[in-house]
Amino acid sequence: MAFRVDERATDFREIDRYESGVGWIAHPEETMQRASHALAVDGEVWVVDPVDVRGLDDLLAEFGDVAGVVVALDRHKRDAAAVANRHDVPVYLPSFFEGVARELDVDAPIARFGADLADTGIEAHVLKNSRFWQEVALYEPDSETLVVPESVGTADYFLAGSERLGVHPMLRGFPPREKLEGFDPERVLVGHGPGVSTDAARALRDALEGSRRRLPQLYAQNLRMLLPI
Repeated sequence: MAFRVDERATDFREIDRYESGVGWIAHPEETMQRASHALAVDGEVWVVDPVDVRGLDDLLAEFGDVAGVVVALDRHKRDAAAVANRHDVPVYLPSFFEGVARELDVDAPIARFGADLADTGIEAHVLKNSRFWQEVALYEPDSETLVVPESVGTADYFLAGSERLGVHPMLRGFPPREKLEGFDPERVLVGHGPGVSTDAARALRDALEGSRRRLPQLYAQNLRMLLPI
C-alpha cells in the first residue's frame, strides 16, 4: 500500500462538507486514504484524527474556533499534537485509552472524556477496547452524524464488490454489529476514505449484515491489489 510518514501536506482533497462539519484527505494519492474531520458545535470546532495540511486553519475557521483535537482510535495519533499545539487547545482522549498520551509529543494538556465529549452533546460509544485495538465512535445527534475511525471505511481495501461502506478487513469475521446496528445516521464519516451521506443508514446495515458473507471476496480483491503487475 502507498503510505508515507505523516508530514504537513501541501495540498488536500476536501470531503464530507455539510452544514456543521467538513473532512479532508491530506494525501489523496495514498491507498489508505486517511481522512480527518472537523465537527462544529455551538461555534466551537472539534478536530478528529487530523492529518495536518497547509491551509487547514483557514478551512477550520469557516466553522468556528478550534476547541479541542480528538484521537478516536489509538493508532490515529497522526498530527493531533501539532494541530492542538498550534491552536493552544487540549488533545482529548477516551478515558480508557492506554499508552496513547505517552506517545503524543504535545505541550498542550491531555483531557479525558467518557460517554460525552466535553459537554458538547457529542456521544462517544466504545467500539473496541483491547490490548491491540482501542476505538470509539462519535455521534452528533443534532446532525445525525456518526464518525467511525476504523471499524468501517470506504477506501478500496475496505470494500467488497458493490459495497459503499465496508467493515475493516481484520473485523470481517466478527463485525461490530451490536455496537453499530442501533444507529440510524444521516451520514457516516470514516477514518479511511470519503464518508457516506446518501442513504447512509442502509449502507451501514448492509456493511454489517454482509460482512462475513463477503469476506472471501474482499480478501481475494486485496490479495490481487498486493500482487505485482
